[in-house]
Parts: sequence; structure tokens; C-alpha cells
Amino acid sequence: MRAVIQRVKSAGVVIDGQPVAGISNGLVVLVGFSERDDSETAGYMLDKIINMRIFEDGDGKMNLSVADTGGELLFVPNFTLYGDARKGKRPGYSSGASSHTAGSVFRMFSALAEQLCGSKAKFGIFQADMLVDIQNDGPVTLLLDSDKLF
Repeated sequence: MRAVIQRVKSAGVVIDGQPVAGISNGLVVLVGFSERDDSETAGYMLDKIINMRIFEDGDGKMNLSVADTGGELLFVPNFTLYGDARKGKRPGYSSGASSHTAGSVFRMFSALAEQLCGSKAKFGIFQADMLVDIQNDGPVTLLLDSDKLF
């Protein structure tokens, strides 16, 4: 699993001109999946995301997590995170999960995020053509890759 985590002031997802999810202060997390991802991977990545200390405390140091601040999370499925552009001019996506596997893992990931974060967790729609509006704060942007974490 791969994730691009951005600290935001606000963010939203629009599909076919209709807003489907939006948050204020919190995190936007673009998530991509591989064939190896499972519930253990999802749990590990969610724990890292929810508890990552990238929000400023009273002294201006990044010591607080989104859980500490009561912020919201917007999870956006994004298969292009597994794009490999090292050869040629067109990225290849063979290391990403099939749409069947990715859809299954995203549903499992979403259910676990709802269980852990309740109404603070919002979601884009799997396989939809989404317009994602992000007001990055900082900017603070981090990459997580479970292949390198285990």
C-alpha cells in the first residue's frame, strides 16, 4: 500500500459536478494498493496515518497527530500511486493491484478507517473520475509505502 499524506486547511471531492466528500482541517490521504495488501497492511498504514505527528503544538513544533487535534481525514483511492515511469514515457501500472483486489482492499480499508475515526473519516469513490480540491497547509506532504515499512 502506498499513501501520499497532505496536511490541509480544507479539501473536497467532486464527481460529475456534485460534491461527495469534504473536510476542514485535517489530512488528505491518496491511497493506492498492491496485490499483497491485506487487513494487516491496512491496519498498519491507518495507525501510522492517524498517529503521525505533523500538526503543530503550542510551541510551533510538529508534535500532534490528526487524532490529537480532532482533525478530519479524506481518503482518496488513487491507482496511479503505483505508476512506474522509470522506462519510456508512459507509466506502467503492473505493480498495482487489479481493480478487483484494489476495490476489495479499499472497502476493507474504509471500513477500518470508519471504525477507528468515526465521522471524521470521509472517502472518495473507488474507480470514479474525481476532482480533488486540496488546500495544502504548510505545505506538509509525506509518502508512506508499506513495502518499505515491513
